[in-house]
Amino acid sequence: MSNDIMKHMASVVTINRPEVVALIEDAAQKLTGGNKTQLVAMAVQRLLEQNARGGSLFGAHQGSVKIQEGLDLVEPALDVLPDAETGEEIER
Repeated sequence: MSNDIMKHMASVVTINRPEVVALIEDAAQKLTGGNKTQLVAMAVQRLLEQNARGGSLFGAHQGSVKIQEGLDLVEPALDVLPDAETGEEIER
């Protein structure tokens, strides 16, 4: 984590909703041996990773696939419509 983020982070987070507290305590026991801080950190990191992957066509490793300039990945691969799409019959 960058130092800028660390400078602006709160040192204490208070959660008062009993159902949320119970959920955190239960999950912390199962996943981190009772360490609630570690559990929350894991959960937030996972959410950030999921959000980061959301826009990528190729997974979590941004830049792992090189595409030549001018290539449109959402453009149809065929330059003609398939017969099934046009509804035309093929005579055999």
